Amino acid sequence: MTADDVKKELKKIANSKKAKLLGKYFKTGEGEYAQGDKFLGITVPMQRKIAEKYREIDLKEIEKLLKSEIHEHRFTGLQILVLKYKKSSEKIKKEIVKFYFKNKKAINNWDLVDTSAPYIFSHWLIDKDRKIIYKLAKSKNLWDRRIAIISTYLFIKNNDFKDTLAIAKIFLNDKHDLIHKASGWMLREVGKKSPKILEKFLDENAKIMPRTTLRYAIEKFPENKRKKYLGRK
Repeated sequence: MTADDVKKELKKIANSKKAKLLGKYFKTGEGEYAQGDKFLGITVPMQRKIAEKYREIDLKEIEKLLKSEIHEHRFTGLQILVLKYKKSSEKIKKEIVKFYFKNKKAINNWDLVDTSAPYIFSHWLIDKDRKIIYKLAKSKNLWDRRIAIISTYLFIKNNDFKDTLAIAKIFLNDKHDLIHKASGWMLREVGKKSPKILEKFLDENAKIMPRTTLRYAIEKFPENKRKKYLGRK
């Protein structure tokens, strides 16, 4: 099984009408964050089904998918990588993480980040030094920064909030909407685990944080509490 086999299967189910819609949805126009990205118009469940079928292809073949200009090739390649990571030994997982980091230029849209970073990078770092996510958080590259905050997802699930809060604080002055949304999402996840910790963060930062971040963070709050924090802006 090869990357070409995966591409052929994806081509068979391509949908030009959906491709146009996805191009608009993922902001592929001139000057937009995904300028030039190309779509086949394939649903996520179908891509995951194909990824499952080709989960045994090696990293060299996955790399060919990640180097493609077609969004679905990269998405499916990353899904194969996630599946491979889940079933691998610690030694192979380390190789996969190195591969992921080496090829992170291919992880250049929010869906590619959000469906891979929590299940590879976040999992790997759970019991390791996390300096790398702070380096990514300070990168000029939008997707590096999104990987940084999304990679704290599994930490939150394990009641470890320190890195999420620290990176969200770094992003208080970030200019990009996709970072505001990602920060707000992770803060909301913190709030699900510990409302008190989230409220403490908001009490300290609500006045200066991006409004989108704040809205996402307080989404699950009661109406009166949402109004309280929105009123501080």
